[in-house]
Amino acid sequence: MTEETVRAAFPELEAVEDGDLRAGVVRAWATAMAENGVDDLAAVPWLPPTQRELGLEEARLVDHVRDVTECALALAETLADRRALALSLDTVVAGALVHDVSKLAEFDGMEPTPVYDLLGHPYYGVHVVARAGLPVELAHIVLSHTPRTTVEPATLEAELVRRADEAAAAAIRSEAVDDRRL
Repeated sequence: MTEETVRAAFPELEAVEDGDLRAGVVRAWATAMAENGVDDLAAVPWLPPTQRELGLEEARLVDHVRDVTECALALAETLADRRALALSLDTVVAGALVHDVSKLAEFDGMEPTPVYDLLGHPYYGVHVVARAGLPVELAHIVLSHTPRTTVEPATLEAELVRRADEAAAAAIRSEAVDDRRL
């Protein structure tokens, strides 16, 4: 049932051509859901501290992950069409889909957990991705997608997911503020 929930939440999974990679992304989300008692993936908030600060109580993680995935894929396809790049669209899509899987452990509803307080974003996600048998390139995307770590993107795929995440987060914040620096 949990795997069906993940597939329903993220129709972008179908863009991942490699069946093993697709199954690993589903396994990562299903594992994080099971370990953290999440039954309703669609109800998981995007980023509670920011949501409270900006009065964006309705922002949801699934919507954000889908936005990031679509943005990253659009960037990747544009660059692949315009340049001769060795770029893996499967890695971009799969990486975007798992980039925030750690938020299932970082928050219990709108409240931070010890994972958020003591580890922060996105270390639990790296652990989940590795346990799901996904390639190290995806763990790198999870780790480097945020400035909350000191790890910078080392691959074009990781850079595209990071930029897509920044744009998608800015889009959410723009619902409350005009100044993107906030």
